[in-house]
Amino acid sequence: MPKTKIEYTKKGDYLIPNLTLPPQEKYPTPGKYGLLRKKYLKEHRKAIYSIHQMENTLSQHIYETDMQAREMMEYLTKQMAKEQGVTEELKANDQMLWVQKMNNIRSAAEEIVFAELIYV
Repeated sequence: MPKTKIEYTKKGDYLIPNLTLPPQEKYPTPGKYGLLRKKYLKEHRKAIYSIHQMENTLSQHIYETDMQAREMMEYLTKQMAKEQGVTEELKANDQMLWVQKMNNIRSAAEEIVFAELIYV
């Protein structure tokens, strides 16, 4: 088994190892879904949260989850709008009905995203 040379710094009577973390990649500030995922892990899945922190992958996980959730929201919203006949023509003829239907579609799509990506 190869031995690695660890350097120490003397602080008073103690020798403190000179340990450093590998450089962490910079990820953009997470959006709504990334922040919700982080909060969920921190409060309800503490072991997974700690593992990501120890492996220095928490920022990457949060960023990737946020991106997946956004893509899934966009896809589901388009699909549901198409299935329910919510079109630009409806928007031009009856804006209030269009807004009502789109709000319902977004809420339903968000519930799916929460169940499948955020709160698991």
